[in-house]
Amino acid sequence: MSKRRKLLIRYAVVTALVVIVVSVYVLLASHTQEKLTKPGEPIQGITQSLARNIPADYPRVVFTDVTESAGIKFKHFCGVRSSSLPEDMGSGAAWGDYDNDGDLDLYVVNFCGPIARQSPCSDCQGNALYQNNGDGTFTDVAEKAGVNLKAFGMGAAWGDYDNDGDLDLYVTNYGPNVLFRNNGNGTFTDVTAPARVGDPRFSAGATWGDYNNDGYLDLYVCNYVDFRSDELDRSKTTLQFGLAVPFTLNPSSYNPLPNALYRNNRDGTFTDVARQIGVDNPDGRSLSASFCDFDGDGWPDLYVANDVSKNAMYRNLGNGRFADISATSWAADYRGAMGLAIGDYDNDGDMDMFITHWIAQENALYENFLDQFKGRDPNPLKFGDVADLEGLGEIALDFVGWGTDFFDYDNDGKLDLFVVNGHTFQDQESPERLIPQRNLLFWNKGREGFFEVGAVSGPALGQKHVGRGAAFADYDGDGDVDIFVVVHGGRPILLRNDGGNRNHWLKIRLKGSGKNRFGVGAQLKVTVSGQTQIREVGASSSYLSQNSLEVEFGFGRASTVDKLEIGWPSRQRQTLKDVKTDQTVVVAEP
Repeated sequence: MSKRRKLLIRYAVVTALVVIVVSVYVLLASHTQEKLTKPGEPIQGITQSLARNIPADYPRVVFTDVTESAGIKFKHFCGVRSSSLPEDMGSGAAWGDYDNDGDLDLYVVNFCGPIARQSPCSDCQGNALYQNNGDGTFTDVAEKAGVNLKAFGMGAAWGDYDNDGDLDLYVTNYGPNVLFRNNGNGTFTDVTAPARVGDPRFSAGATWGDYNNDGYLDLYVCNYVDFRSDELDRSKTTLQFGLAVPFTLNPSSYNPLPNALYRNNRDGTFTDVARQIGVDNPDGRSLSASFCDFDGDGWPDLYVANDVSKNAMYRNLGNGRFADISATSWAADYRGAMGLAIGDYDNDGDMDMFITHWIAQENALYENFLDQFKGRDPNPLKFGDVADLEGLGEIALDFVGWGTDFFDYDNDGKLDLFVVNGHTFQDQESPERLIPQRNLLFWNKGREGFFEVGAVSGPALGQKHVGRGAAFADYDGDGDVDIFVVVHGGRPILLRNDGGNRNHWLKIRLKGSGKNRFGVGAQLKVTVSGQTQIREVGASSSYLSQNSLEVEFGFGRASTVDKLEIGWPSRQRQTLKDVKTDQTVVVAEP
């Protein structure tokens, strides 16, 4: 059966399933309120029948909750939530080696609400900077470093915008955003005003990328909605799946805001050129965005994931401008998009996308069809949602997905997926709390698709939380990727990967020569026994979060990489041969 025919069948099946699920919710609403107070539970006859049996050869890898033993003592949110949209959306976290000691540190964002108070709680912990002690534990140095921001915090992203060799930090908020410049001595300076990046709007995800390939990182900031906190709005209600919810929790209640693209002026300042070059996306309620060279022409394109508005795909024209190819790319989906992951899940040499969505909308897996249309179509960059075909679609019908990423957790050479879940519905009996859900771990079994293996991957994955942001990194340096999850209104979860390093692995850190010092946007390709894998530095943004700028590969039983090819953003190409696995390699740009 052709892929196009499979997609047509898939769309028909999806439409039917969504209609069924919506009908079930409406039916329940008309008969009993009790059932509607418990979203996240299986819908009898629908979601229970969508699970796939776990194969006997699933990876014997578990994820262990080591939050407490690692010394992470963090509590998200303060006070009692007031059923307002900004409060329930955050927050995120970001991995980065800010002190250049070779291990990864962690910045965690807090939302010091409720916003009805008009200013952050004075007793709020504020944002945390956990310095990696190199022994599996962390120490919070945020106050000493000068980054213990107390705000209505959303997301964070590390990037060396001034090319001085250390990572600077951008923090988004419901309210003015903040840029901290790394002083190189363990402290930071707030340079928001002189840098001209203090956007006062309701911002969400942020991503660094060198869109004009001048060697200096630019910054794209997603702005969400024009939210207003007033008594009149708080007295209104709206319906979502037959359930009455506060007007102030529905994103459709508010107009979208345009996004910002801050061009680096190479003198410590930035200029917002988003509207000028065509990427401000004024009709999108934007939550996540990523730069990635989807068409392989050497210029980073831009994808924006929007909530209750169509997503946007912008192709970089290489002349300082972008073309809006959302429609012709077939990726302008109109759903409630939250998290965004980018990676070559099928190892065919181009970058695919995974997007998390709201309840009853399924998550999406956009396969890149570049190899099928290149040379045959004037607009060859096209994607198809193959989530159902790969086992990732229907299973998510009863979940609200947030942070996510492609990562090879068992190091077998195929990218797996992790999805953080947590409801936006509040408990009808206790409106001060949101309804928790469990997270999902999908193992990539190649041609057989993905299998959800959370039930056999450790007790920590069976727990329910109100998850939001997620950030991925090998924080303990043992060769397998770990996960940090931000939990709304609770303590976060550090999930240590135990067993992924039984297969061989390789990590690469890039050192740019003078410009783009961390190699953001570089593409790496490894070849082992004729099989190839690709990665792009900094391409995946999760949700309100940032993953490590290290690049990780898994190789199963292979102990040597035949060839490692690096395409630097400067257009230089570099090749290393016969690289031994089970090590971290630092590669300097020629």
